[in-house]
Amino acid sequence: MNQIREDVRNVAIIAHVDHGKTTLVDELLKQSGVFRENQEVAERVMDSNAIERERGITILSKNTAVTYKGTKINIIDTPGHADFGGEVERVLKMVNGVILVVDAFEGPMPQTKFVLKKALELNLAVIVCINKCDRPEARPEDVVDEVLELFLDLDANDDQLDCPFVFASAKTGTATLNLTVKNKDMTPLFDTILSHIPAPEGDPDAGTQILISTIDYNEYVGRIGVGKVDNGSVKVNQEVVIVNHHEPDKFKKVKVSKLYEFDGLNKVEVTSAGIGSIVALSGIADLHIGDTLCSPDNPTPIPFQKISEPTIAMHFIVNDSPLAGQEGKFVTSRHIKDRLMRELNTDVSLRVEETDSTDSFKVSGRGELHLSVLIENMRREGYEFAVSKAEVLYHTDENGKKLEPMELAYIDVPEEFSGAVIQKLSERKGELLNMTQATGSYTRLEFSIPSRGLIGYRGEFMTDTKGNGIMNTIFNGYGPYKGDIQYRKLGSLIAFEAGEAITYGLFNAQERGTLFIGPGEKVYSGMVVGQTGKAEDIEVNVCKTKHLTNTRSSSADDALRLVPKRILSLEQCLEFIDTDELLEVTPKSLRIRKKILDPTLRKRAAFKKV
Repeated sequence: MNQIREDVRNVAIIAHVDHGKTTLVDELLKQSGVFRENQEVAERVMDSNAIERERGITILSKNTAVTYKGTKINIIDTPGHADFGGEVERVLKMVNGVILVVDAFEGPMPQTKFVLKKALELNLAVIVCINKCDRPEARPEDVVDEVLELFLDLDANDDQLDCPFVFASAKTGTATLNLTVKNKDMTPLFDTILSHIPAPEGDPDAGTQILISTIDYNEYVGRIGVGKVDNGSVKVNQEVVIVNHHEPDKFKKVKVSKLYEFDGLNKVEVTSAGIGSIVALSGIADLHIGDTLCSPDNPTPIPFQKISEPTIAMHFIVNDSPLAGQEGKFVTSRHIKDRLMRELNTDVSLRVEETDSTDSFKVSGRGELHLSVLIENMRREGYEFAVSKAEVLYHTDENGKKLEPMELAYIDVPEEFSGAVIQKLSERKGELLNMTQATGSYTRLEFSIPSRGLIGYRGEFMTDTKGNGIMNTIFNGYGPYKGDIQYRKLGSLIAFEAGEAITYGLFNAQERGTLFIGPGEKVYSGMVVGQTGKAEDIEVNVCKTKHLTNTRSSSADDALRLVPKRILSLEQCLEFIDTDELLEVTPKSLRIRKKILDPTLRKRAAFKKV
């Protein structure tokens, strides 16, 4: 017999990038008394990983819980970037409702549409929270209309259209149901959660059923599965079986050794948990996302949508450059393989395949950002390796036609730059679907473009729009192959010999293009030291010293002026490299190099291609 558990609410916070989800969760935690009055609390306390804190983005979904008026509210903070969309799809299975956060100035954005669509498909209750109402240019009334239009576009039913709107400023920690009434705290949002999000229901007397929606990993206890108790209850030391909706043959008996519930930012050990509780279980080694834990007498898996397939791949290769092994702690293929396999423990959208070479692994993910976060994590942990240019993963249809991943790109740019953006994206096989007037003097362009057309474009986009453009992309299925795209119009400046870069050599080289290195840096033959102003690669000798003579002219010792070098970030390096180049990644350096270092062999290979 199904029962409703009134003292629990399970809710996920979903939104587009940067609309304030994590800051909102901070305030809900503070105002529910999770922290002491005088406790020092870091901003965006939920973004626990160093990269999340630096970039201001959420990569992994996080669980937390607060208690309000005797009701426990389990809150899940989800990522906003499309590259981590796999995270959002899964966690929605744990909740009965969502809080859709929308920026009071920007309004609904592409990712808002993506996450809302997922929530409506699962028939979840929605509370719309218009955030950042304190922004000087906020336009909350218009945004309410835009959100309702979005609901209609996504075929929402009448109940879903009748959702409550809460106006908030997560930064100042206030919320109100009516713009004319000012409030001091988040009480209206808490009350709306209790009244509008349905309480979880299930059969407490049935056999145990827990769908694992997230996997955490901890060096000490191994894998930790997080999921909601759908039916029955779960106790410590209970025998359960692992089954999976997509793998009918899976059937494995295991024992629950430790059980936790969430309280604030902590996991608290409990001895048992009932329907509607979100729990974490440890001590089960072979637990994967999508598995259901059931009582042995009634092993029924819970249906679960398949995780989106990766669209982009790179090769992670053992570093074999002349400077290999000088800066990294973990450099062998075994080290790299173990680390990539460990990443699979927690990242479901990632695939790692071995290749013909024992020194190279093909790593596939949801986008450039997804893979660059993995590369950055590995270099911080002391790994040294090389990566190839990102390539998209093609499919073929039943007629043997080549299909490629397509994306929708939504671009907001000041009017004067729209021509340059349209031209560049058209060259990259983009198709302009729509052009509308956005807020202020901005134009909104909507493109359908192959994923590979966007590889390496972001840096160029920032230059073309003088840093004023905003680009959001979202995966839009597979479409027919659109033809070849020329990625880079400019060639590379390649070091001619190994040694140390010297001012005299650099001074002569800088006339040929833009340099990426400065004096005193180690270089080797075949290393890319800059970008040329022309289409072909040029070899330069940056280690060249001045010939000394015994006569001195009056101007000979004037200082040589070097143009400041261009420093590339990890993303810019990944965008810059061409198909015949690699990026050498070490904990201290990022070096771009040719795959074939020897100039004669390189010329032969290029000649064979032609």
